Formats: sequence, structure tokens, C-alpha cells
Amino acid sequence: MFSHVMLGTNDAERSRTFYDALFAATGGKPGRKDDKGRLIYVNNGGILMISPPIDGEAATHANGGTIGFAMDGTEQVDAWHAAGCANGGKSCEDPPGWRDGAFGKLYLAYLRDPDDNKLCALHRMPA
Repeated sequence: MFSHVMLGTNDAERSRTFYDALFAATGGKPGRKDDKGRLIYVNNGGILMISPPIDGEAATHANGGTIGFAMDGTEQVDAWHAAGCANGGKSCEDPPGWRDGAFGKLYLAYLRDPDDNKLCALHRMPA
């Protein structure tokens, strides 16, 4: 359904430090910068782009919006969360852990990136 997700930033280098650390913690590669200054991350068939707004206005976060990242296990969720907290992110919601949801048992961790976008790492308990 989705081709990519793009988030705005007011400081591309600060975002690069944060997102490179998140992807490294889960076995991903650092982002590439294109000729328009956008950071591009390709991992597990998905594309995440981080970009200064094209209209020249300040980047703002979406109230109520969350970008979710699929993880292979609870250790990967914890590594992702720790890397984010150590590189300019802030933990939010409840601490990383198991939650019962409409789609079964989930291991979740939430962060705010340096531009205050809300991110979630998610691992589903095998059926």
C-alpha cells in the first residue's frame, strides 16, 4: 500500500545522526543524501525519507501521527529504542514492553525524534 514515508526536519545533520543510529541498531545501513538534501533510508523493502520542507517553512510534527517500524524480535526493539535515546531522541508513551492489542500481543517501544515526530518499533508475538 505504501511506497515510502517522508518526515520533515529542521536540521538534516541532527536527523542523520539520529536515524543512522536507529538503523545501525537494527542491522540497517546509514542514509544517503540526495542532491536536494533529503536523507534516504532503504531497509527491508521500505523507504524512509527525511527532508527539510520544500516550501521553506519550518518542519512540524503530526499530532496523533506515528510511524511504525517492524522489528525481528524484542532485542531489536530494545536496541532501536536505546540507540534513539542515545542520539537525540526522547522516550515517550510507556517504557518498551509487551502490550495486548486488537491484533494480538505486541512488543512496542516509542520515541520522539529530534524534530518531535513520533516513532514506534513493533514486534509481533508469533502465533
